[in-house]
Amino acid sequence: MSDSYAVFGNPIAQSKSPAIHRHFCEQTGEDMTYTKQLVAEGEFQTAADAFFADGGRGLNITSPFKLDAFQYADRRTPRAERAGAVNLLIKENDGSITGDTSDGVGMVNDMLNMGWELGGKKLLILGAGGAVRGVLEPLLGQQPANLTIANRTLAKAEQLVKDFHDLGELKACSFDDLAGRQFDVIINGTSAGLHGERVNLPANLLAPDSACYDMSYAAEPTGFLCWAEREGCKQLSDGLGMLVGQAAESFYAWRHIRPEVVPVITELRRKMTESKKKAS
Repeated sequence: MSDSYAVFGNPIAQSKSPAIHRHFCEQTGEDMTYTKQLVAEGEFQTAADAFFADGGRGLNITSPFKLDAFQYADRRTPRAERAGAVNLLIKENDGSITGDTSDGVGMVNDMLNMGWELGGKKLLILGAGGAVRGVLEPLLGQQPANLTIANRTLAKAEQLVKDFHDLGELKACSFDDLAGRQFDVIINGTSAGLHGERVNLPANLLAPDSACYDMSYAAEPTGFLCWAEREGCKQLSDGLGMLVGQAAESFYAWRHIRPEVVPVITELRRKMTESKKKAS
């Protein structure tokens, strides 16, 4: 019988994870099943216990259960401890559960796959929520010149600076304080602009040859990426590659084989474009 894996979330119908892992299995010849499971809020532990008791080998976790998964794990990797959340559970041979986070590594690998340079660059990340916390360690691991966290509530950005200051040069500011500054790479970690609304950021934020990355993804360019294009940015990406990249990290943690991500990103993008055309 093939090994069983799944993704837990609420909502979950929109999840592309089963399709991604199906592509990985076709590439590698691994014998495994991967499903998606809607879990009622407050029922995470019960659902996870039942999944692992039934022979499940690993789980991906999406909103709103990443904190539940953090608490559920018997042990956590250092990067998961830093992130304060878990999106990957691994059942070890002794039956214990290890919690990890693969979001940040997935995003950084996506940027590197596109040829973006992060080392020695001035980075700006917009937002200070859980999604941003989860990517700070891998970003700082690339040794940028500095990384600025901008958030509407300055105290939240300052807390992240406090929590991660030992990993590199970090600064906190409000959105209003961005005027007059320039950055080589800007990452949007907020939901602003996801549904097409206009994003208001100061002009001239982009240094020459800059790159802009939205951690969200959609069939249409996000409001943030539209802003970046209007500002003359040539290197643009949404977070679809981050989604595939974190899935690849999960697959590697479970199966000890690293799948190719570029063909999967290309295929998912093609299907998203087709769906958009049919809808219109």
